[in-house]
Amino acid sequence: MVANKKRVRVLIADDQTLFREGIKDLLENERIVEVVGEAADGNEAVRLAKKLKPDVILMDIKLPHLDGVAATRIIRKECPNTNVLILSSFEDEAHVMESIQAGANGYLSKMLPAVELVNALKAFANDGVMIPQQVMGKLLQGLRQMSAGGSGSPVALTKTEIRALVFLGGGLSNKEIAAKMDCSVKTIKNHLNAIFQKLEVSNRTEAVVKGIEMGLISPEEPR
Repeated sequence: MVANKKRVRVLIADDQTLFREGIKDLLENERIVEVVGEAADGNEAVRLAKKLKPDVILMDIKLPHLDGVAATRIIRKECPNTNVLILSSFEDEAHVMESIQAGANGYLSKMLPAVELVNALKAFANDGVMIPQQVMGKLLQGLRQMSAGGSGSPVALTKTEIRALVFLGGGLSNKEIAAKMDCSVKTIKNHLNAIFQKLEVSNRTEAVVKGIEMGLISPEEPR
């Protein structure tokens, strides 16, 4: 039951007061989410991240004093257990790539309906999924150029693990991957843990990026 699940502690970082208040009001209606703080600029986001240690930071890219990408880079280095979900009105490959390379765990458009933001946080609480399929497509387009001409390093992933990694790149949840591979969610979690360990990464996004860079999966949007 939801009541027994650990609540996701969220910090909202955006320079628009009305936007922060709107997101806060929206999230406070969700039992699995607890808004623990708000930041109006990048420096404050870094300070509150260190102080509050939230599970997730909803981070705007365009922040005063220190932009969201720079703040994300600092936070991911100094608070490795805090996940950063970028919220932005920009959806081009350059912004997606810049955010992911800075250590962001996901990227959502501010233009999305509010219910999709809530669903993204719920999915994170269940599976750690932070990038929706439509945004993952943009990330893969950027990675295509990065991987072109590169030589992949051999990593001993099994065929089953590579298949799971491909589905992971498609933005599928653990439950959806389990259905595709005709096995249990627990089995998928075991496969993903093995993938993370072998690729020396800590989350799903890093696994997809590393997999493409090393030529383990095709830099095309998985079907």
